[in-house]
Amino acid sequence: MAKGILAVGFDYTNAHADEFHDWYDLEHVPERERVPGFGTCERWISVANPKHAVATYELDSLDVLQSDPYKAIAYGNLSVWSKRVTAMCERLMRFDGTQTLPGDAVAPAKCGALLVNAMNVDPEHEAEFNDWYDNEHIPALSKVPGTVCARRFKDMQGTRRYLALYHLESPEVTMSDAWKTGAGTPWSAKLRPHFRDHLRLLCKRYVRGQ
Repeated sequence: MAKGILAVGFDYTNAHADEFHDWYDLEHVPERERVPGFGTCERWISVANPKHAVATYELDSLDVLQSDPYKAIAYGNLSVWSKRVTAMCERLMRFDGTQTLPGDAVAPAKCGALLVNAMNVDPEHEAEFNDWYDNEHIPALSKVPGTVCARRFKDMQGTRRYLALYHLESPEVTMSDAWKTGAGTPWSAKLRPHFRDHLRLLCKRYVRGQ
């Protein structure tokens, strides 16, 4: 069965930073780590805006999000603390997706950076978009020195249908000549005008207290 992902991004500019991180580290992530079917749970901070935070939760499958243990702590059963903190934040994204490429890969341990690319695409270009992503874009960026893992996900019900996650040794990988060459092909240039609702977040690993 294909792996799943839960990826959530917040702008916590209007929250208290200490409380935001305490809530995530001391309650929210530990709650989810105890749910059967949850794997690695990681936190990331945007390089461009340190008030933009991303959390990624590896799932054995997307079915985990419909399990009784998860429902007991999520949706209408969020804790009082969760409701308080998230009310002060702007949600940038929530993506509940199934891994499509490759279907069974898991996040590598302790990478220094994560590139998040979430988007929709014009329906008339969707087939070519997927062909490009699967057969040129992901393979090319996977070969760039410093790229540890590159994966794609699909969410049939969210506000953005497609997500690509790139685990990197450092944020600087995306600034290398090899990355620019891999990302800057004629096929890429042809399809980019057809992206919709594009969210790109280049993040470094969150380290508590830093």
